[in-house]
Amino acid sequence: MRRLRSSTVVLGGMGVLAATITACGSEPDKRCVDRLTREQLPRYECESGSGGSSSGTAGTTPRGSYYYGGSVSDRKASGGSFDKTAVDSGGFGCSRTGGG
Repeated sequence: MRRLRSSTVVLGGMGVLAATITACGSEPDKRCVDRLTREQLPRYECESGSGGSSSGTAGTTPRGSYYYGGSVSDRKASGGSFDKTAVDSGGFGCSRTGGG
């Protein structure tokens, strides 16, 4: 019977640990979306002071808002939320409660 070297076991275990930590700490997808129509917008439309509103003045309220999770089909977002905390971004063994 062949025995695995201890370095192989340690490196394999570190890879699994790194993958788990990365999955737990990952952020949900976010995209800039018009709140009324759910149409996907360029990212600058979600940044304050971008002048992205119809008035064209700097320092105005952004036209879009960030939409987390879900997907986009025909430029329309669905299946996600404007509330980042409402979207589950956890991976294997992650909990939405607590510090993990």
